Amino acid sequence: MCRFALSLVLCAQLSAQASKLTDPAKLTEKAPDKFRAKFTTTKGEFTIAVTRAWAPLAADRFYNLVKNGFYNGTGFHRVLPGFVVQFGINGSPAIQSKWEKAPIKDESVKMSNTLGLVAFTANGADSRSTQIYINLKDNKSLDRQGFPVFGDVVQGIGILARLYNCGEKPSQEAIIKQGNAYLKRAFPQLDYVTKAVIE
Repeated sequence: MCRFALSLVLCAQLSAQASKLTDPAKLTEKAPDKFRAKFTTTKGEFTIAVTRAWAPLAADRFYNLVKNGFYNGTGFHRVLPGFVVQFGINGSPAIQSKWEKAPIKDESVKMSNTLGLVAFTANGADSRSTQIYINLKDNKSLDRQGFPVFGDVVQGIGILARLYNCGEKPSQEAIIKQGNAYLKRAFPQLDYVTKAVIE
């Protein structure tokens, strides 16, 4: 009986969390000035230390996504050794489609895209939504392209070198439309975030 009751509680919590994730307008909490997000992956753990002053809109978006479980189960769909690791498309198309329609405004670049620093991806003006990348080397050319970093990998950067090298083969459009079902079918060796939490 206790197990059944516990299962009901967990199901209710997961349902409430999924409901929040389908409404970006509800996830606009201001982030602390500094905070850490711990990512557990299929290859190990890494921690991102965020400094809100570097890019306040990005920090707020990232804080809300991590806090509400958005990154749990997301695949590392772009792994380019010597350049960047990219992830952040939710495994559920119903959830991701909502965030694609809720981008954040552009911000100025205050810190350089150097090894271990983290930023949101963009595809044109005011287009940052949920995908982030981690620099695997100094990529100062990204500064001139307008990619503002908001955090730094302070623990576990070594595990990024062990992620499955999928290059740029997975189609981002296919992930957005089909979710993890596409990735599991087409790229069975892909690595994933299993859980991300605010420390």
